[in-house]
Amino acid sequence: MRLLIAGWQGQIARALVEAAPACPEVRACAVGRAALDICEARSIERALSDINPTLVINSAAYTAVDEAETEVERAYALNRDGARLLAEASARRDIPIIHLSTDYVYGGHKRDAYVEDDPTDPVTVYGQSKLEGEEAVRAANPKHVILRTAWVFSPSGRNFVKTMLSRAAENERVSVVNDQHSSPTYAPHLVDAILDLARKLSAAKDGEVPWGVYHATGAGTATWCEMAQEVFRCSAKLGGPTAVVDPIASTDYPTPAQRPVNSRLDCSKLNRAFGIMLPSWQAGVAQCVERLVKG
Repeated sequence: MRLLIAGWQGQIARALVEAAPACPEVRACAVGRAALDICEARSIERALSDINPTLVINSAAYTAVDEAETEVERAYALNRDGARLLAEASARRDIPIIHLSTDYVYGGHKRDAYVEDDPTDPVTVYGQSKLEGEEAVRAANPKHVILRTAWVFSPSGRNFVKTMLSRAAENERVSVVNDQHSSPTYAPHLVDAILDLARKLSAAKDGEVPWGVYHATGAGTATWCEMAQEVFRCSAKLGGPTAVVDPIASTDYPTPAQRPVNSRLDCSKLNRAFGIMLPSWQAGVAQCVERLVKG
């Protein structure tokens, strides 16, 4: 199984490359912009010809949520237009695509966890550009699985866990928002699910795959404040940096882009269709903190 992974600098792509050697039946090729610019049709065709993948995974995205409010064209170019070009090119070769999306396609107004059929109503440029990317992928390639995930963290890249440990190394107390709720997701856990999904897609016969949109996050829910407390609890056990967490409201920490108050995702559809369920977000935090603290 040959995987072409677009967006090699992202947390998910890095975790995929790290996990692939343990799967002898998988050859993962993560390609960065120098070799694959998903906004350029010729670049996509060249990469597909060189790698000849059996499955394309699109983790390339413009993910700077606040910056997207002013860099609108860049966000749409990558999240919508690039996604469409990659899906169109893979469809011409009859190659399935797994496309990574986000909880930010929802506005956060629902009280319960969101299911895939709930109306989308993004409140940010980032969320709207990702939603239009989903729509473009669905229209371009019938063989698609769109995975919406949330609050991704890992030992690499920029993410909340690394930020908290860094702040705790310099401060005795940190203030963290406590009125936004979602499902934190450890990138290596998501990657295990993606690889499992890829195997099942490759083994299935035509007409047997329930293509469509699925939610894939760590099990359970948390606020940023609760996640920070768990980070420091795990770090303290390992002798790493820790701090007292002071809960604050979103209004006390204004950002250019409005965050959804609730972006919890119900992942039962993925479990019913493919028998896939991610571990708890707490397990992910424990593994991530251990890798970061122990180096």
